[in-house]
Amino acid sequence: MSSLLSYLCVCVCVCVCVCVAEYKECFSLYDQQRRGRIEAQQLITVMRCLGSNPTPSEVCRHLLTHNIDRGGELDFSTFLTIMHRQLQQEAPQQEILQAMRMADKEQKGFITASELRAKLTGLGEKLTDEEVDELLKEAGVGADGRVHYEAFAKAVTRPSARR
Repeated sequence: MSSLLSYLCVCVCVCVCVCVAEYKECFSLYDQQRRGRIEAQQLITVMRCLGSNPTPSEVCRHLLTHNIDRGGELDFSTFLTIMHRQLQQEAPQQEILQAMRMADKEQKGFITASELRAKLTGLGEKLTDEEVDELLKEAGVGADGRVHYEAFAKAVTRPSARR
């Protein structure tokens, strides 16, 4: 479930010190040679482990900004800069609301669970039916099958849901 929610959400950090320690711990797991560096190709994995959801093109853009090719390496300081920039551009609750409002052509404030399932399993980075089932369960979709997007966005972006 955490990987699914990571796909939808980003961890909102309350305490910078805690976040940096968490980032360092995760970064260190991928620094297999203990040189204070990770391979550029691991960047997307490390970022997603920390709750961010960069696309492959966003990761390439971050690497290009720092003149790092896909076969290169980056240090922790560069990684922190990249994470900061990525987190600044991600606003998960607003992204979810915007996407759901676009799907709600009649502006009813909800879409049906079947509509949401079709979109999540058929568009973009497709989810499996099992992942959608977990997501709908976590979000507390009612027996009427309606997904009220304000409540849904809050449910899937709350901190307890992401961990």
